[in-house]
Amino acid sequence: MPHLNKLRTAAPGGPSGNTAPLSLSRLRTALTVFFALDGFLFAGWVVRIPAIKQQTGASASDLGLALLGVSAGAVVTMTLTGRLCRRFGSHPVTVASAVLMSLSIALPALTHSTLALGLVLLVFGAAYGGINVAMNSAAVDLVAALRRPVMPSFHAAFSLGGMVGAGLGALVAGGLSPTVHLLLLAVIGLLVTAVVGRVLLGRTAPVTERAQQDPVPHRLTGRTRRLVAVFGVIALCTAYGEGAMADWGALHLEQDLDAHPGVAAIGYSLFALAMTAGRLTGTTLLERLGQTRTLVAGGTTAAAGMLLGSLAPTVWLALLGFAVAGLGLANIFPVAVARAGALAGPGGVAAASTLGYGGMLLGPPAIGFLADWFSLPIALTTVAALAAGAALIGWAARNATAPQDA
Repeated sequence: MPHLNKLRTAAPGGPSGNTAPLSLSRLRTALTVFFALDGFLFAGWVVRIPAIKQQTGASASDLGLALLGVSAGAVVTMTLTGRLCRRFGSHPVTVASAVLMSLSIALPALTHSTLALGLVLLVFGAAYGGINVAMNSAAVDLVAALRRPVMPSFHAAFSLGGMVGAGLGALVAGGLSPTVHLLLLAVIGLLVTAVVGRVLLGRTAPVTERAQQDPVPHRLTGRTRRLVAVFGVIALCTAYGEGAMADWGALHLEQDLDAHPGVAAIGYSLFALAMTAGRLTGTTLLERLGQTRTLVAGGTTAAAGMLLGSLAPTVWLALLGFAVAGLGLANIFPVAVARAGALAGPGGVAAASTLGYGGMLLGPPAIGFLADWFSLPIALTTVAALAAGAALIGWAARNATAPQDA
């Protein structure tokens, strides 16, 4: 990577060798907080979905259609966010998206019909899609500047935020209405953004310095585009499981296994905790197993865990399955995005991330329709099927990685 040494000396904060690493460290901390905030807010919304479903009187398919609003808003925004990042920078777009997400999370609790819920979820989805693409773009540039494989740590922060958000939701589910809970989350989101956003807005992303030195965009060959799409599909298969667990895991425990609402909310918290643990150890795992083995082992583990989680006859076995599935899925998305980046640079990362988050957002509506046609437990087994598919694709694409991982 010919520009990395230049990136270190050109980083905001001064040209000295001591100041540049400090600036990059502060950027890493700020980005980590935004990843955690994203997971925290998203989990806070998903644990209240059963209450919102009851409030609006929606059937499973009606709820699936409403959740499609999140998908539609996010997909549209994801196609535009790359351009916005190139024009305004990934840091301002991250902060602006965080503000919109914080404001829009309070809206679902104010609705009383499926149509109204779907419309407000369009806004929430737009914010969610925007912040995820912008954050990942900023993170990839920072990882390149740091010259360390720390991408799993950012996704660990997202999972940790999700665990905390779901845990808080479990604690307040019986005492606070969805309206009060989501309004509190909105206030927390705005406060965090106001404090941490100053770090991003006050510093230029490392990619800007690199772009000034090498302004000619990298054009991808047809073969490279196809390989990037392959890793994007791997990300999609696993993110589908994350989205399904977020939106349907609690409802499965409560509706199919008669779990208490608080216990049902713990299901996603355990899932997020397992993902956090897996991602915190992700760098070590990658160094020991390599990317291909990490993908295959993760997909196989996730498939086994989700089969148990969706078909188990008791709440506690289902919770165990959710935890195993979270551990298996933990590093697949970060590895897929990293492989795409190694093949095609930031453009590859953006393409794989968009496909991946598309899976996270399109999965829940698909689960809703399948639940109406068959049953929710059967619908959730598709998560296991796609995780196994990701493992197979990862093994088949092993020769598309760097030599040390082939």
